[in-house]
Amino acid sequence: MAFIWEQLIAGITHFRLGWRDIIDIAVLTYLLYRLIIIIRGTRAEQLVKGVVILLIALVGSLLLGLRTINWFLQGLMTMGLIAIPIVFQPELRRALEHLGRGKFFQRSSLDYGEEDFNVILEELLKAVPVMVKKKIGGLIVLERETGLKDYVETGIKIDGAVTAELLVNIFMPRSPLHDGAVIIRQMILSAAGCYLPLTEDPNLSKELGTRHRAGLGITEISDAVVIIVSEETGVISLAYEGKLIRYLDEKTLRSTLLELYFSKEKQKKRKIPAILSRRFSPRDGKEA
Repeated sequence: MAFIWEQLIAGITHFRLGWRDIIDIAVLTYLLYRLIIIIRGTRAEQLVKGVVILLIALVGSLLLGLRTINWFLQGLMTMGLIAIPIVFQPELRRALEHLGRGKFFQRSSLDYGEEDFNVILEELLKAVPVMVKKKIGGLIVLERETGLKDYVETGIKIDGAVTAELLVNIFMPRSPLHDGAVIIRQMILSAAGCYLPLTEDPNLSKELGTRHRAGLGITEISDAVVIIVSEETGVISLAYEGKLIRYLDEKTLRSTLLELYFSKEKQKKRKIPAILSRRFSPRDGKEA
């Protein structure tokens, strides 16, 4: 025990911090911070807490000289190294997708054009109020950076223009496609009747059905945005980044979608010319 403390004191005494060490520590700290952000609110959060407790117990048994317990914990940790990639598979996949969606690799949603997105947004905002009024359940998935081709193939391919009439007809109760999800990829209604993975969040309200669980599930493994209309209550919900926002109206839905698809800087660039055009445009020969 005394030997261990002597080693620790000697290490601290001879410790020298250089600029490379500072960069090394800063990068590692940032990576750990991003990892915590990714796993926060997921099943992995509780598993990580369990791993930390095991590590503390392992170090404690070593310091206290509890050889049998230390031997057992070392064997447990060795098996854990094999089990962790299996247990954390969804979270590891999510982390790698976050890495792939970094600025260096990012394909901006603006590549599709703001005008195209605004056209689709208007069609969505025409269809959703009709579905709410008639209490037609709906599940509309908007693809962003993460490809959803695997889920498109589970449904019926359409590859048609996004229109309010088409969306309402797809989700009509007697339609053969009304139970699945509609996926919009690259500004095209790619497929309908698609099957989505269900969320495994144990804290989700019991009153939410399969449609909400599927909408939330796809956002946990991708960066998709999902519009959900409840068949029982007509409530509009929006799911993204593993979060579910309920009781939206048309105005809030519009503003949230615009905020998700376009940065604040882009919104400012759109607003300034509009304000200037209204301010200086001639109206009856006078300044507006």
